[in-house]
Amino acid sequence: MSDYDQQKIQNESVGYPQKPSPLPSSNDPRKYPSSPTRSPAKTLCTFLLILVILAGLVVLILWLVYRPHKPNFSLVGAAIYDLNVTSPPYMSTTMQFTVLARNPNRRVRLDYGQFSAIVYYKGQAITPPVVLPPLFQKTKSTVILSSLIRGASVPVSVEVANGLLIDEVYGVVGLRLVLMGKMRYKAGIVKTKHYEVYVKCDMLVGYKKGFMGQVPLLGSPDCQLDL
Repeated sequence: MSDYDQQKIQNESVGYPQKPSPLPSSNDPRKYPSSPTRSPAKTLCTFLLILVILAGLVVLILWLVYRPHKPNFSLVGAAIYDLNVTSPPYMSTTMQFTVLARNPNRRVRLDYGQFSAIVYYKGQAITPPVVLPPLFQKTKSTVILSSLIRGASVPVSVEVANGLLIDEVYGVVGLRLVLMGKMRYKAGIVKTKHYEVYVKCDMLVGYKKGFMGQVPLLGSPDCQLDL
């Protein structure tokens, strides 16, 4: 045994303190275990998902608060000033209809645009489309739509021309008034997209050849809305 080993054994027997092991430095990975790094793409996806969820909740809350209802249309009057058939056949028409448009919403207004009216007889148009002025309807309100609709020398089929002559003899003519255009809901600064509006009002009117003026509406005219 060497002198160094003898001295070491001697020191341990005497009880000399041993030299402490060095503490890990601040850069030592044993002291601060590294945390897994988060991918930027994953963080972005999480943020976008939260944003979409919040936006959906906002839209749902607004819809539950305002909950827009469809407008109501009803035909209350009709007048015929001209309804004649000429060769080869053509049809000349001058009519006026009174329609009530009601907005049932208490918080939402209705904006109409590109609105037009056209009259059909036995499934065939007897007037060209007539453009109506824009309509901005307030909440819980009713407005009157009444416009003169003219059609000069509109070509029609022989069946339509003969059918009108027969109906004028009986004194009952079936007509369809169609309103077409675009509409959107508006609540404060919030506006929806434009929806296509198609309103058809079927009616039977009391009319005989040569009569001019207000004609009676027979039965209850039915107006249906497709939105």
